[in-house]
Amino acid sequence: MPTVIHLRAETKPFERRSPMSPETAKALIQAGYLVRVERSRERIYNDDEFEAVGAEMVSAGSWLNAPREDIILGLKELPEDDIPLPHTYIHFQHIFKKQHGWARSLSRFARGGGTLYDLEFLTDEAGRRVAAFGYWAGYAGAALALLSWAHQVLHPGVTQGPVSLFESVPALVQHVKSAIEPAIRTNSGQTPRSVVVGALGRCGKGAVDFFLAAGFSQDTILQMDMAETARGGPFPEIAASDIFINCVYLGPTPTPPFVTLESLSAPERRLRVICDVSCDPNSENNPVPVYSGWSSFDKPTIPPSKDLDGPELRVIAIDHLPTLIPRESSDEYSSLLLPSLLTLERRENEGVWKRAEQTYKDRVAELPQSDHDKP
Repeated sequence: MPTVIHLRAETKPFERRSPMSPETAKALIQAGYLVRVERSRERIYNDDEFEAVGAEMVSAGSWLNAPREDIILGLKELPEDDIPLPHTYIHFQHIFKKQHGWARSLSRFARGGGTLYDLEFLTDEAGRRVAAFGYWAGYAGAALALLSWAHQVLHPGVTQGPVSLFESVPALVQHVKSAIEPAIRTNSGQTPRSVVVGALGRCGKGAVDFFLAAGFSQDTILQMDMAETARGGPFPEIAASDIFINCVYLGPTPTPPFVTLESLSAPERRLRVICDVSCDPNSENNPVPVYSGWSSFDKPTIPPSKDLDGPELRVIAIDHLPTLIPRESSDEYSSLLLPSLLTLERRENEGVWKRAEQTYKDRVAELPQSDHDKP
């Protein structure tokens, strides 16, 4: 019997990306896999694109009753409930770093006898992730940060509304250019100064590339990485900029804060927008501990956790930024993930899957006994 990969429809609001493209579905089918794809109106790829390459189309939500041996592939976390999960699952669940609610979420897999291969923890022999959305997360984060800055300048004190949908990168770039031109004129012709922390990583490069694509010069972008942050924060350069983009991946060890509420209370603060691309507000290791909770594409900014004197400050904390440009980000991600998916039938012996399964088992072993025993 062929190995079955069941691509489920996403349920997270505004999520349009896919970890499998029609092109990678075609490659899997040609390699002997049976690919089932749930119909979805939200996914950036049309159903007929998958059907044209030979995928079996099934109804949305049918993964719940799929044969237990099927592999359920998705992108974002499953809806929260207490139903045990018996399948093999591949998606981002955001629990392996012990985020808020991790034990309850993880116990569903343990109680159901299932296995979670978290996409964030699919790594090669050197510990590098085999696929990531980092570049496009930084790219989209910089775009939203500029839109937020322009909105504040043009409409002070007015909460920003929902973000528009974009079908391509050129459409996003043109939209942002159109938004910031009148804001710069209103701002006495001054262009915003930006600081990108983690600028040498894929996420940071994406942020810098968007600023450049939008017409900004290098001298308006302060790029900080390990050498510039080695002295430890908070960094006064951030408060002195208009826009701050945090692109540093949150690891298991604490990172000294890049900013604090105290550092942003200085009377000379210029900062108006924080875009925390890493977006881990529920972690005690969060290096941007000035906000709590998340924003969304419907409500793209939130205030800091304390009122501050000086310019209005808004925080962008959206945990699926690349869906702003879903086709380009999905095309790249699915192509990076494909080599690993092609080895799924050998996952009991294949390194990337063995490592991911061991990570899952290690986290399950750390569950409180009460979570193991829940019915």
